[in-house]
Amino acid sequence: MASGSDVKVEFDPKNMPFRRLGPSGLRVPVFSLGGWLTLGGTVIGDPVKDIIKAAFDNGINMFDTAEAYAKGKSEVEMGRVIKELGLRRTDIIVTTKLFWGLRTGPNDGGLSRKHIIEGTKECLERLGLDYVDVIFAHRPDVSVPMEETVRAFNWVIEKGWAFYWATSEWSAHEIEEAQHMATKLGLQGPIAEQCQHNMFHRERPEKEYRPLYKNYQLGTTVFSALASGLLTGKYNAGIPEGTRFSTHSNFFKGTVDSLQKEEGLTKIRKVNELSTLAEQELGCTVTHLALAWVAKNPNTSTVILGASKPEQVLDNLKALDVIPKLTPEIMDKIEAILENQPAAPPTFGRPALDPYGRL
Repeated sequence: MASGSDVKVEFDPKNMPFRRLGPSGLRVPVFSLGGWLTLGGTVIGDPVKDIIKAAFDNGINMFDTAEAYAKGKSEVEMGRVIKELGLRRTDIIVTTKLFWGLRTGPNDGGLSRKHIIEGTKECLERLGLDYVDVIFAHRPDVSVPMEETVRAFNWVIEKGWAFYWATSEWSAHEIEEAQHMATKLGLQGPIAEQCQHNMFHRERPEKEYRPLYKNYQLGTTVFSALASGLLTGKYNAGIPEGTRFSTHSNFFKGTVDSLQKEEGLTKIRKVNELSTLAEQELGCTVTHLALAWVAKNPNTSTVILGASKPEQVLDNLKALDVIPKLTPEIMDKIEAILENQPAAPPTFGRPALDPYGRL
């Protein structure tokens, strides 16, 4: 973290669009950078600096990590690089997540008041920061009363250790419960949900969360927009060495095995069809198309990119040029290939409302 004369580089957003994070006033870039499986894990040292610098130099000023990523090393590496690059703290958005903890004691994980407060302090120590912009509940904790969790996150906010809190991989019911509890107590509810959303994973972000977008203006910080690389096309003919499915083979064993079955083969066929559409009608790769498709969703606040080298960041950002090309006609062609659009809520025979009025 740098201030005043310690700042070594000024932030230039270039052509990066910014959106509000859910109902908050915090502006986040359409594409952000995450540390899951890479920063502090398979990527350490100077390459981490190269990746973060490439992102920052091209308009990405939001960096996401978690206490559990590489057992805390992701936070350490990210914090080190932020300091070494001399990034002004007010120029960047740093988010982290709590749940699993780094030790095995009965109170070293979960969403109790104890772990939320102690875990936040440890996250800040590893990052070398006085505060994070958003702190996420990395998973729901059914063993802890919701009131305790809501009060604890708000206490962290009141202490100035975070500005907002959010959730990750929570059900709509759990997010709704947190919102109701926060309203009842006159406290801040979660402003965002970090969820998986891609062309092959749509039910939860597009259907289950639909009432939350309407009622609370919830925003999503999307991870796995490329389905862990499946939507890049690189797994169409097997598992190349050095790829995520190869370097994390145990973690993705179920996914890799599924590619040899009917469901997986169908996905590969669809990736090939999407590749043809991307190349022939949009002049881009299927990677750019898949990222732009998620970013086009109005409920997406930011799409978190993962990268093991700077070139991946730069290539992924080409998706920015594809977003405006996703016309209704192109979106219909994509739906015809995917054949998995979540069904709309039943109307039980009621006639449709005027599409130009408030629905």
